[in-house]
Amino acid sequence: MTIQGWLLILAFAGVLLALTKPAGLWLFALYEGRRTPLHRLLGPVERAFYRLSGIDPAEEQGWRRYAVHMLAFNALLTFFTYGVLRLQGVLPGNPQRLAGVGEHLSFNTAISFVANTNWQSYAGEGTMSNLSQMLGLTVLNFLSSATGIALAFALFRGFARAQAKAIGNFWADMTRITLYLLLPACVVLTLVYIGGGVPQTLAGVVDLQTLEGARQSILLGPVASQEAIKMLGTNGGGFFNANSAHPFENPTALTNFVQMLSIFVLGAGLTWTFGKAVGNTRQGWAILSAMMILFLAGTTVTYWAEAAGNPVLHGIGVAGGNMEGKEVRFGIAASALFSVVTTAASCGAVNAMHDSFTALGGLVPLFNMQLGEVVIGGVGAGIYGFLLFAILAVFVAGLMVGRTPEYVGKKIEAREVKLAVLAIAVLPLMILGLTALSSVLEQGLAGPLNKGPHGFSEILYAFTSAVANNGSAFAGLTANTPYYNGLLGVAIWVGRFFIIVPMLAIAGSLAAKKYTPESAGSFPTTGGLWVGLLVGIILILGGLTFLPGLALGPIADHLAMIRGQLS
Repeated sequence: MTIQGWLLILAFAGVLLALTKPAGLWLFALYEGRRTPLHRLLGPVERAFYRLSGIDPAEEQGWRRYAVHMLAFNALLTFFTYGVLRLQGVLPGNPQRLAGVGEHLSFNTAISFVANTNWQSYAGEGTMSNLSQMLGLTVLNFLSSATGIALAFALFRGFARAQAKAIGNFWADMTRITLYLLLPACVVLTLVYIGGGVPQTLAGVVDLQTLEGARQSILLGPVASQEAIKMLGTNGGGFFNANSAHPFENPTALTNFVQMLSIFVLGAGLTWTFGKAVGNTRQGWAILSAMMILFLAGTTVTYWAEAAGNPVLHGIGVAGGNMEGKEVRFGIAASALFSVVTTAASCGAVNAMHDSFTALGGLVPLFNMQLGEVVIGGVGAGIYGFLLFAILAVFVAGLMVGRTPEYVGKKIEAREVKLAVLAIAVLPLMILGLTALSSVLEQGLAGPLNKGPHGFSEILYAFTSAVANNGSAFAGLTANTPYYNGLLGVAIWVGRFFIIVPMLAIAGSLAAKKYTPESAGSFPTTGGLWVGLLVGIILILGGLTFLPGLALGPIADHLAMIRGQLS
């Protein structure tokens, strides 16, 4: 570990904290439907959309109607994207004349991008045309991100409103988030990336002559625009197979830093928005404090493990940390930081190959996802996932003080606790169940590149990434098969929407409750004790649930490594 590495980590944390309130203020304006400086320019576009679609933005929806509209919209997007991918070979915008995508891969990809997972069982540059990248995948990057933020707004209203029957209007939330936040921010980020050397063109392939005199074909495309929403919306799908390790997606240390900030900034801003929505910004800062403790702890472990390297190699005179699978442009510190950022959020973009990390270095990204990706988390999904844990934590706190638990003025009763447990239980049931199945079936065992604990880790990582809606992978797993494409697609859908529906039910239940003022018997939910309880509940639930699986995978792999075993 080096001073420069720690300065990078501290600079990232400092800039993120500085951006939290400004991002939160903008998000709060959209949450309340207030005017922004962009309304003068984009307001007519918003009103025209409402007129053409017959939507009344002032007409609010109860939680059931909100959920039905959200589910129907996402199902329609899935079918649309599946059609675009299957018909790719006969559609325009295909300078490489790529064939249509196969049925099982189209199924997996359509679900993956709709669910903000962006799992890729394919090499983007050799599979997707420019039209598929733009009309299919990039459009979904915007809409899946907007869906996550809209759902967070719905839960915020549940906490903030009293004796109300509605939690907002799904279509109005989606329109405002896309029009006044994601689109303008991505225009700015696209220009930043173009300035940094990321290509943005509709050209397909450029043939060049190398310095050695050979001919080389270089693939180009609309990369910068997809890169912008890929990071800001915590999507993660790469235009190129190497993702943000590719020099066309991530050319410099500056673009790398901007990409990491983009992944976290909206998730951090939503914590402040929540505090503002419930009338106490200290509530938001408490949540962010718990998130940052978990994030910095994970970054420390990963950086230490990767900087220490493999003791087997030290024994034969090879020192200097683990650079296997890492870009020399970024080095160990930036790669370790990126891996924690992308798995703490539901992003999945990578600037290094996680399969090449040391056992403990790979354990942290895996564990981040198994916690539900609530350490900052994906846009919207992170904060509403974290609030599910907050409901359980305040229930435990209520038992400690011997009274009905309360959180931000709302009594937390049996209905909310049962729904929170139901939502949280989706991850371990799906992850562990599908991993166990794939560890004994012939089709599942055909996927891992490695045998033993590391091969098991490849399978465990894949289903963890899918159910947690992350999208990153231990690249040793061959997942472009009917078995893995189908099962991972189902896992992605369940991991996204089987959590959302109970969460919306909680929002509706809370919105209908009366506001309960804080009293002397209330458990404080803004101080250090509350932050510690939040961290403890998250770690205990994650540790107790996934420790056996981790023991069979990365922990066993680490023990083998320190004993000098290479396989």
